[in-house]
Amino acid sequence: MEGARVAPADVDLDRALTWVLPLGEVLGRYDDLSGVAVYTRPEALTANTQAVSAIAARGAAALIVDGAAPTSSTTWPSGLPVIELDLPVGFAALNRLLAERSLTQEVHVMRYSALVHSTLAGLLHRGAGLALLIKEVSSLAQHPALVLDARGQVVAHHGIDRAVVDEITEQLRGPLAAPTVNRHQHHDTRVVEHTAGAVRWTCTAGAIRLGKRFEGWVVILAPDPAPGPHDLAQHAVVTEQASAIIGSEMLRQSSVDEAEERARGDFVQALVHGSFSSRHDMQARAEHHDIDLTSTFAVFVAPGYSGNPSAPGGEGPGGLLRLARYAASVLPHPSVRSYVTVIGDALVVVRSLRYRDAPDIEAEIDEFAEAVSQDLSRRRGRPVPVAHGDPAVGADQIRESYRQARVALGIGQRMDMSGSVSYHDLRGYGVLELVADTDRSRRFVDDVLGTLRPGTDLHDTLVAYLGVGGNVNAAARELNVHRNTMLSKLDRISRAMSMDVRVPENQFTAWLAVRLELLDRLHTSVDREINYR
Repeated sequence: MEGARVAPADVDLDRALTWVLPLGEVLGRYDDLSGVAVYTRPEALTANTQAVSAIAARGAAALIVDGAAPTSSTTWPSGLPVIELDLPVGFAALNRLLAERSLTQEVHVMRYSALVHSTLAGLLHRGAGLALLIKEVSSLAQHPALVLDARGQVVAHHGIDRAVVDEITEQLRGPLAAPTVNRHQHHDTRVVEHTAGAVRWTCTAGAIRLGKRFEGWVVILAPDPAPGPHDLAQHAVVTEQASAIIGSEMLRQSSVDEAEERARGDFVQALVHGSFSSRHDMQARAEHHDIDLTSTFAVFVAPGYSGNPSAPGGEGPGGLLRLARYAASVLPHPSVRSYVTVIGDALVVVRSLRYRDAPDIEAEIDEFAEAVSQDLSRRRGRPVPVAHGDPAVGADQIRESYRQARVALGIGQRMDMSGSVSYHDLRGYGVLELVADTDRSRRFVDDVLGTLRPGTDLHDTLVAYLGVGGNVNAAARELNVHRNTMLSKLDRISRAMSMDVRVPENQFTAWLAVRLELLDRLHTSVDREINYR
């Protein structure tokens, strides 16, 4: 190629070149020519001057003329490099040259990939952990590096201050979540530029995928001056190889964390069930899980299943436990510990409290319940109530606090409540709860409601009617029925109850019977679940 001339003189030559084809093979076709140089003899170009514009439109990397180009073709398409060879060399020699260089480059990349893989795999085999793995990634790339989890949180980093890491991570979350970003071919590797700490950073991020599951990103951070094509290609190879190795370590660590979380969950279930063989057994297990039994705790309960099996968290206990961990991670604080478990179809979070005064404790509990409700509602796409009982001073009171939270959750779900649902705020129900679990209360419910039972159309109609204060039109709108249909149903309800439900005094009697029946069922269900061994 020595002595070759390039026209026009200011054309951009910084483009990939992976293949060369003769002009005759590309004529009459419409496929993309990115990375392809088109070879032609001067006489062939004279006969096909219109073809130059066509190959330029198809993205050809260059036009190589084996000799001097015809003087009639001095006007070249914009952006297409035209290389005129000083001496004729023939297509075979050019093709062999490019093939040798392409193979040499591929072999170099493969060798470097094998080196990176063997280095990181050796550390993984020796149980080095994420901190040492990301340190080695930083050493291989000769730049700072970090690991992000699927939620965009920093898992490990090396070679850069934590404050700058947080600033870069905050800016990366959007571009890495976007569907269209500059990606390295064949791999989900993205190159993003951001300014953090008064420095312009070029971030090469490789996606961590285990099967079809996305786990996060391995990111190499290169400060100004911006790295060249060779350095970027090197960073892409490192992130591509590191993503699989680091993903394996994250999976291993996740399995360990889940096993420990499951063991703590069993301990939490034992706390709410009161199923320890002795006080010594409880203290020994608490010390093993690093739980201070003398702390003040709050117990939060939220519904686990959304009713849709395909919804997040609806895939079984494993999904519910992950959902509970996500819920427990909101509003983190260094002095606060959260312990999670799944009991039946409910997510349970036992959280230590940092305040000691009653008003501050109440505000702290309500703030956390609202935050968890917002997080779960966002994940579920529908309002989710989060119930809580009175604070538990010491581990002995956790069982009663959990019982109150379960009762409050049942009432909140029945009344379509969302956000923070406090047992204390439902104190009227607390008074009724004292008499709901009695034979006299059950006789009263049977006498008033008669054949109306939960789940039936007339029972639901009665509840809706009482819920709007006896307003026929409002109840009809809520049930999406005609007013006349509503009046007809009220007549049938009145006959079943042997009293006119449209009379205000009878409405109060019916309301009391419905609430007592609800509390009796909740009391029985919660006691059966808590006392289960």
